[in-house]
Amino acid sequence: MQTMAIQIQDDYVNDFISYVNNHSDSITITKDKNLEHDPYFYERQKELHQIKNNIDNGKVQMIENDEFWDDIDSFVKTLQK
Repeated sequence: MQTMAIQIQDDYVNDFISYVNNHSDSITITKDKNLEHDPYFYERQKELHQIKNNIDNGKVQMIENDEFWDDIDSFVKTLQK
């Protein structure tokens, strides 16, 4: 069995559902909850995995939480002058 994502033109949805119903022994449709909540879920997931890999292999350096907020505080002070 193979799983794949498909896109269906709005005006063809009813015809597609009819086709699936006529071939229901070979086709199962399930909704992907990840895509229901975020249509770009898998693209974001891939990007986050790449960021994590870049951190793990040293291409990108993370800063500590305190350092981040110190930088933000300094930046805000420059805006207030």
